[in-house]
Amino acid sequence: MNIGIMQGRLVPPEGGRFQSFPRFGWRREIEFAATAGLDCIEWIDDEFGIGENPLWSSSGLAELRALSTRHGVAVRSVCADWFMENPLLRCGETERRARVARLCQLIAIGGELGIERIVIPFVDNSRIEGDNDVQAVVRTLLEAEPAARMSGVELHLETALAPRPFAVLLDRLPPATFRVNYDSGNSSSLGYSPTEEFAAYGARVGSVHIKDRLRGGGTVALGTGDADFPALFRALAAHQYRGDFILQAARGQAGDEVELARRNRAFVERAAEAAR
Repeated sequence: MNIGIMQGRLVPPEGGRFQSFPRFGWRREIEFAATAGLDCIEWIDDEFGIGENPLWSSSGLAELRALSTRHGVAVRSVCADWFMENPLLRCGETERRARVARLCQLIAIGGELGIERIVIPFVDNSRIEGDNDVQAVVRTLLEAEPAARMSGVELHLETALAPRPFAVLLDRLPPATFRVNYDSGNSSSLGYSPTEEFAAYGARVGSVHIKDRLRGGGTVALGTGDADFPALFRALAAHQYRGDFILQAARGQAGDEVELARRNRAFVERAAEAAR
């Protein structure tokens, strides 16, 4: 099994941000991931990283590839947090077209880098609410689908939708391109059952974010919140899930990031073994 980590979790937070592209620490973080025994890093594309993120220049991509190869830490996915700050819905047509164009640019970069997926978050500021939002999201994503198909990059949707409405949305999108990013913390916060979620769309789950949250509350250490990890890993095993597990767990003390990542990696390994 491949266990990775969300970018920024292996260095202290920059600018007081809980999750953002680490403008000053991204190079060191690749080495730290190897030290923690992790297989991969999920890269972040956001507003905070503009001007510093190596994804957006040929020299940056070359340096990223070299560091990834040197330390044996893959970059197979990008978390497109830019669309949390600039949602693909509830915006004017001019803005929407510009945002679709940026998504297509990111897809092309992903194809050049050899990534497998881009995770698009439809939560918080970009949360899908009601039929109008569903229609807008489907329209916009289908416009980006040819670029994704051409680049061989899957688009994984992270939403706050309940199991059945999410399944209905997925039915309107081609399964070869559009998959589910399952976030254990978000689901536990919303009170969703992994059993019901996987019954609705388990075959479409293509990636997993591992975190723990209290129901209706914030992120806490793995195993101390309301995430039903035994049920989740049983469902993953039943659906023969073979994708990555990306640690997105609560932060600990600054300076303890690598050791915390080791402990969280072991937590996932134990949970997966118990479900076999």
